[in-house]
Amino acid sequence: MKKTAAADQVGGDTPRTAVNAVPSQVSAEGKTRSEVARLLLEQGPMTAVVVAEQLGISPAAVRRHLDALLADGEAETRDAPRRGPRGRGRPAKLFLLTEAGRARFGHAYDDLAVSAIRFLAEHAGEDAVRAFAERRVASLVEPHRLAITGSSDPAARAEALATALTREGYAASTRQVGTLSSSQEGPGLRQNVGAQLCQHHCPVAHVAAEFPQLCEAETEAFAKLLGTHVQRLATIARGDSVCTTHVPASAGQPAHPEPVSTVPSGRTARIPNGGKPA
Repeated sequence: MKKTAAADQVGGDTPRTAVNAVPSQVSAEGKTRSEVARLLLEQGPMTAVVVAEQLGISPAAVRRHLDALLADGEAETRDAPRRGPRGRGRPAKLFLLTEAGRARFGHAYDDLAVSAIRFLAEHAGEDAVRAFAERRVASLVEPHRLAITGSSDPAARAEALATALTREGYAASTRQVGTLSSSQEGPGLRQNVGAQLCQHHCPVAHVAAEFPQLCEAETEAFAKLLGTHVQRLATIARGDSVCTTHVPASAGQPAHPEPVSTVPSGRTARIPNGGKPA
């Protein structure tokens, strides 16, 4: 049977349906790659030829998708065991998914963590949950304590904390907020001056949505490390797009910027002050 030109464009991935536009082609590519990965998950390790036979597409197309999975670290190879007399040439390659490749199909880690903390709360009480939250955040930041506390300036400490959190998977950054001119007077006008610590990713957001003790313990740990009272303005666990913590410009200075953040539903969420003076 003669293939269409569109099918040739994508290496024979879609023998049943012609690809009419670039978005459709990209979609077909992604779908086929997922099918290749799922086959390796369910039946691997296996050779490219066997994958092609199972999916009914060309070996060339399968190899392209396997090469992409290898390049992304989602698959790896091993030599297939030889059967019969040793022949010439290289042994066939078996393809199998790595841990990163299996992750594309999801894990139940969040559900397991929530169930475990629920059990802890039911059998040991809220104090045990709080102790767990404090122990967790301590293990997160303690390895970076010297780097964070090396400066007496809260803004410099916030920058060092952002670097530490990024290394721990939180994709953190800081930004300066507020200005103070020489004509401004009074403590009330100094309240918005400082830095905002922004965590653009939270690996435990799903768990923290049910157990806010995780966020509370984190905020208090930040206050102690930064040497000043800090204020949590927004959290991913509460539906915001980023976790934001205000760090005032002067150590020990209370911070009271307007704690307003807009959640996706359009409601306004006010996050109470968190952290205690160091």
